[in-house]
Parts: sequence; structure tokens; C-alpha cells
Amino acid sequence: MLITIIGSGNVAAVLGKIFKETSHEINEVVGRNETTVNSLAHILNARPCFSIKDISRASDLFVVAVKDDAVGEVSSQLNIPGKMAVHTCGSVSVNVLKNASENYGVLYPLQSLRKELNYHPEIPFLIDGNNAAAKDFIQNFASSFAGTITEADDEMRLRYHLSAIISSNFTNHLFALTKDYCDRNNINFHLLLPLIEETVNRMHYYDPAIMQTGPAARGDKATIQKHLDLLQAYPALKNIYEIISDSIQNNR
Repeated sequence: MLITIIGSGNVAAVLGKIFKETSHEINEVVGRNETTVNSLAHILNARPCFSIKDISRASDLFVVAVKDDAVGEVSSQLNIPGKMAVHTCGSVSVNVLKNASENYGVLYPLQSLRKELNYHPEIPFLIDGNNAAAKDFIQNFASSFAGTITEADDEMRLRYHLSAIISSNFTNHLFALTKDYCDRNNINFHLLLPLIEETVNRMHYYDPAIMQTGPAARGDKATIQKHLDLLQAYPALKNIYEIISDSIQNNR
């Protein structure tokens, strides 16, 4: 399939590489940042394009892989009758693309994507389309590179997006705060990695609520107080510790 990618950030780069590796052809990469567009176009052996008004209509599929708040602006400029357009966002309605083409949909990767990684993580995809033909098109396309494909309307996709933010972005922030605490106290953050990996691994087999451990789960107020004393110099981390400890205790 001949594909135009609009965007040159993390999602555009990772998906572009996956498309190319699964025998699709990238026609062009479109974006305003000449440096990133040229770089990605070179990697994907595609034509760089710096304005939507100069876009080629030869492609079969137009993938709008830009920030959530930029999809509407791109859609208002994209005029591709007879072609398929999809965006890649979890929190944006499928209908934002209604002015771009009579056939449009969503191809949302439920994964944290970073273009600097030298491997592709497992990526479940949530898809939608404005009609049955669009859904079939996107389903068939996604089947060429994805192992897990789930149809999800706007509301379901938004709920998945929220769940992804809490489970990935929020926990990564906790990791960042923890590493900062370790660095400031001359302890080795990397010694925690087996613990972190085991915590995640258990979720393949058990409900996370059943696996909850720690002083809050035990009702160990003495240990909790010792930890809070250590966190006096770290008010943000102390506040998070108190909120989550209370939540664990209230949901035992």
C-alpha cells in the first residue's frame, strides 16, 4: 500500500518504520519541521513535503500522526476525496476527519512510542471507521503488521487512553521521582529494576489488587511514618506517598 504520513514525531517515525518493514511503501512525509521531516523521509525512503497544500494525492492511505490538538487543523486543510484518512490519537473523535474525505477512521497504537528505540515493542491497535467499508479497510491494513486489533469507538478509546496515562505515564513519573530520590541519597536505582519487572510480570497471571503488598497493605503505620519522616525534604514525593498509601488502605 502507498502511504502518506503527516507528522514527523515519535508516532510517525515508529509507525512509518513498521509500515515500511511490512512491505508497505511510504510515498511522502509531511510536516513543518524541515529537520525532522527530512530525517524521517530519508529513513523511510520517502519524499519530504513541508506543506499540506503540496501533498501528493497518489497515496492510498493518509496517516495523520500529529499531536492531539493539531489533528483538527490538519484535517481542515486535508482534501483527499476517494482516499482513506486515519488519525492515531486515543482522545480525539473519529469525526474530526470528516472534512478530509468520505472515508476516514482511527488507527490508535496503545503503546508508548519513542523513535530512538532500536526495537519495536508489542503494540495493540484500537481502530474505528466512519462506515463499514472504512472499518474493513483499516482492519485489513492493520492485520498486515499488528497481532492485536480491537475495534473501539470514541468513548471506549478515550477510556483506554485514560487507563494508559494512569498505568504508563503516571508510573513512569513515579520511577523518575524515585530515581531522583536514589541519586540524591547515593543509592543505586538499578537495584530496583528486578522488583519493578517482577511487579509488572505478575499482572500476566494475577489481578494486581490481589498482589498488593507493602506497609499500607499491611496497615503498618509505624513503617509508613518512618518513610514519611525520610521524605520531609521531598514534599512532592511525600504527598504522593500519603495519597497512594491512603488509597491502598481504603481499598483493602
